[in-house]
Amino acid sequence: MKLFVAEKPSVAKNIADALNVKQKRDGYYEGANYLVTWAFGHLLELYDAKDYDEKMASWKIDNFPFIPSAFQYKVKTNPRNRHRRDTGVAKQLKTIHSLIRRRDVESIISACDYDREGQLIGDSIIYNSKTKKPVYRLLLNEWTPKEIERGMENLRPNTEMKPLLDAGLSRQWTDWIIGINLTSVSTLKFQKGKGKVLNIGRVLLPTLKIIYDRDLEIEQFKPKAYFKLVATFETQAKQTYQGVYTEESDKFPVQSMLEEIENKVKNGQAIVIDKQVERKKEFPPFLFNLSHLQGYITNKFKGWTSDKVLKTAQSLYEKKYITYPRTSSTALEESLVSKTAEVVAVHTKDLPYKQEVNFYKSKRVFNNAKVDGHSAIIPTYLVPKRLSVDEQTVYTAIKNRLIMQFMPVAEYEETEVKTKLVDESLKGIFYSKGKVQINEGWKKVEHMQSKEVRLPPIELNATVHVVETALSSHMTKPPKKHTERTLLRVMESCGKRVKENESQEDDSFLGEILQGYSIGTPATRAETIKKLIDVGYIKREQKALTCTSLGRKLVATFPIKQLFDLNFTGRLEKSLFDIEKSRIAKKSYLDEVYMFTKQAVETIKQTKGLTIREMSDSAKSTVTKEVIGKCPVCGHRVIEGSKGFGCSNWKNGCSFVLWKHDKFLATMKKRVTKTMAKTLLANGSAYVKGLTNKQGKKFNAYLSYLKKTDSKYFSWEMRFEKDDD
Repeated sequence: MKLFVAEKPSVAKNIADALNVKQKRDGYYEGANYLVTWAFGHLLELYDAKDYDEKMASWKIDNFPFIPSAFQYKVKTNPRNRHRRDTGVAKQLKTIHSLIRRRDVESIISACDYDREGQLIGDSIIYNSKTKKPVYRLLLNEWTPKEIERGMENLRPNTEMKPLLDAGLSRQWTDWIIGINLTSVSTLKFQKGKGKVLNIGRVLLPTLKIIYDRDLEIEQFKPKAYFKLVATFETQAKQTYQGVYTEESDKFPVQSMLEEIENKVKNGQAIVIDKQVERKKEFPPFLFNLSHLQGYITNKFKGWTSDKVLKTAQSLYEKKYITYPRTSSTALEESLVSKTAEVVAVHTKDLPYKQEVNFYKSKRVFNNAKVDGHSAIIPTYLVPKRLSVDEQTVYTAIKNRLIMQFMPVAEYEETEVKTKLVDESLKGIFYSKGKVQINEGWKKVEHMQSKEVRLPPIELNATVHVVETALSSHMTKPPKKHTERTLLRVMESCGKRVKENESQEDDSFLGEILQGYSIGTPATRAETIKKLIDVGYIKREQKALTCTSLGRKLVATFPIKQLFDLNFTGRLEKSLFDIEKSRIAKKSYLDEVYMFTKQAVETIKQTKGLTIREMSDSAKSTVTKEVIGKCPVCGHRVIEGSKGFGCSNWKNGCSFVLWKHDKFLATMKKRVTKTMAKTLLANGSAYVKGLTNKQGKKFNAYLSYLKKTDSKYFSWEMRFEKDDD
């Protein structure tokens, strides 16, 4: 008799079904040759500090640093009552151990997920029973019947998985050591009042720093005006096209320079001095890994978080519809060619464009060099009959991404035209660019529309006539706030991204990066973002992520700067990866972590005069007051509030405010944005595009917000692109 230990009940059911094990018992399935039981994830957890030493039950700063001589485990506690064991967990653990000890059980097969966390879950449960029976490992990427049968033919001794276990233990112990010590000491030292803790973690803080840096970059951004000149040319066939005046750039810092050029250009003759037509290819984006899937879904659909994407993908995995989702790979192992061919055939047989699908062994899809542990996420050969709306959204994205790989490459024709004025000594030329989709290719899968800019037939050396000119004013824009998608990109490679040349698609940001060098893992990044929000360090504004005042103060003042350093965190994660690959020893890694923790605790203890949070002000701690500019009335700082941009001197009577939902601008379907407010305060006016008149037509105008004469009130003034002389 062989005993399977699965990570979850749903996986145990998949194994039982595949092996025809039909009898359901209390906590396991039983058949003629197999027993199948299950865990609920971790059944055992690390001791609390007070479990090692009673004095740790009370928080005293002198008790730290605290590092156990040997880590010990206990039955998982009840999440609702941390002083008691979880009775359901205790019962299931007892069931598993009784099955392991059964005389007819000859061997145990660990069927937990094939990753460091799955290895840790299985080993902690099995070896806690003190068994000496042989233990084997079932290593699968999906839970379909065919894959389970194949896995049974390729069982491996569990002893071969020791490096994976060492990596799992090292990760778990590291987070315990840093979390328990630095969270405790920081809370005691830097927080006034009780009720909450200052959460300090090796993945939490560098992720916070990424968001903080972007917020700071946006705040410190100073908009600058620039100008562009566009000419409309008419060909001999009475067709028109536009060109942008360009010297070294098409953006000019001084308006008067372009005004002189515009006067020379008006009603002038020009000649087409260069025309280049090039046919270009667009490859599909790579197959999904978890971070890319989370970024794609959260960016495309409202109401999604990376945590929700992970949970939905996990559900699809446990239902046998997709392969293992917690992967960092964007390619498939080369051994999976025939299996993938079967999957593609299943999912394309009813498509209207199935004749265009051409399966072949592509290096972009099948590439061992780009596979780390698990292959990219693809659907299995099982077609779901019924899915929830959320499951359908994620499943369709994964299925479509696979099909795209075997559709024709998309192609477009790009035309570049250079037009030079005749009889005028201008330094620059007018540059025009056209783009036309020639072959839709893989874009057909998701009905992707390409933006086309069509140029009329233009002959080289042809003479054209200038029929119109337009000189426009623009403002440079600050970087955008981080979203979950952009944050996941940075976390995936600690910001060390190398541009991927094989695809022009925006989300193909794989790059050739150092393996294992990242912030967290695909499985933990969503949880990190969620925790940052839960503990009040960041907040979500629609899709944007920004620091709260508590998060900002933590980054600005917390003395252990190494924890904010992406390189430091990346090296720790890389070391865990190297332990998994048997490149470094667990002991040397942990010794480094212990030394860092001891030094960090001493640094915190010696820091004086710093308060990061006062609990009485905790309600205010989540409000970020960003400085926008100077008040035009009293000169004090204008700060952003929830409803507008107002003077910080309001307590002394200054009433200046720019309302975000201003009634006048609302009539033209506009609102005051942060960039607009900064520009108005810096320059006195802002050039606003896309205003809508009563007839529904769009127009652009300069807007000023000016104080009325003999009144404390402000009102809007509007002027168009140029004042009349």
